[in-house]
Amino acid sequence: MLLLYVPLSLVIILVSTFALYTLRTLNSINDSIIKTDMPIRDAADKMIDNLFVQELYGRRYAVLKSPEMLELFRKRDEEFEQEVARIRTLSDHKAVPLNRLYSLHKEYKELFITGTDHLGKPQSKTAKKLNEEIKLKQEELIALIKKISADTLLDQKRKRLDITTISRRAFRVTAGLCIVGIALGIVTAALITRNITGHINQLRIATHKISEGKFDQIPDIQNQDELGELSNAFGEMAKRLQSLEEMYLDASPLTKLPGSIATENVVKKRIDVGAEIAFCLVDIDNFKSFNDRYGYARGNDVIKATAKIIELTVAEYGASDDFVGHIGGDDFIFVTTRERCEKICNAVIELFDKTIPGFYDPEDRERGFLSGLTRQGQEASYPLISISIAVVTNNKRELINHIQIGEIAAELKDYAKSLPGSVYVVDRRKS
Repeated sequence: MLLLYVPLSLVIILVSTFALYTLRTLNSINDSIIKTDMPIRDAADKMIDNLFVQELYGRRYAVLKSPEMLELFRKRDEEFEQEVARIRTLSDHKAVPLNRLYSLHKEYKELFITGTDHLGKPQSKTAKKLNEEIKLKQEELIALIKKISADTLLDQKRKRLDITTISRRAFRVTAGLCIVGIALGIVTAALITRNITGHINQLRIATHKISEGKFDQIPDIQNQDELGELSNAFGEMAKRLQSLEEMYLDASPLTKLPGSIATENVVKKRIDVGAEIAFCLVDIDNFKSFNDRYGYARGNDVIKATAKIIELTVAEYGASDDFVGHIGGDDFIFVTTRERCEKICNAVIELFDKTIPGFYDPEDRERGFLSGLTRQGQEASYPLISISIAVVTNNKRELINHIQIGEIAAELKDYAKSLPGSVYVVDRRKS
């Protein structure tokens, strides 16, 4: 999905880069106008004013021989040179003939200094000739300053024309790129909407099918994006729901524990991965005589109590992945490891023997057995309920499948039931 945004992102980056470059160019031109052209023209105007004022003070000094006039003449000279120095500090001053300007002004100043005595006699030939030279030098100097100002003004106009041209071009290019970006945005939005809508519709249909119990209706979304990940997660959820439904349908309605199908799946999974396994088959001894004496309701209470005893004990002494199941009637199983199974078996037997006598009437409990008739109608005595546990492990023999484990467990259970009281037996035979 992110790939759809790449063209649009490229256009945005291109527009931004072009706009920044154009702004930088315009800013550079404006800086040149403000920091170079305008100061040069300002300096040119001041230098021309200085020349006229300097001439005035020079002529007054020649007539009056006043030190104040000479000082004012020199001050104007310094101001002129300061303007020349100011232009020299500008970054784009190379086009300005500063050396020529400085040289002409020096010659102009020296004409006044060397001709002071003659200028005081305006009717002399020398004074007339000197006045003519001063006039020509001043005109040459002013003409040069005006040319500098005119060239600067021309350069300023050219730069403003460049600004106008660049601005127009930037507007056209930016407008074109924006139109392309808008078109790409519309296309991208349409594709993304279509992509998302189509896949969401698939997920909606699949959800409806799964709610009907059709767990194989997984949406086929091959995208390498968030929707693809959601589809994979949806598939895993469907598998888990299918497994949970199988366990629910297989579960005992009395104890709510998983039944034989779930037990087979757990055993098969452990065998397939080569995990350590201790399969413990639990059977209640003398349960039929108890049912015959007290009825099925109390018998069901014994079965539920036994289930609770096994669950609590496995939870306390077992691991989080240990399994407890009720495979029918008074038969239970729990699956753990060889290391933990004997501690669990001992704890189950101890708690069972403490709990179950409480389900008998006081006189039967004190007597220690039940009296009843055999199928042949003969009087017989039956011991109190006990529990037998048959343990099958892969500690010394290789276990192939759940059928083999069930056969070995049934054989061990028959042997355990032949022993008095509550016991557990472990298969210690080797392959």
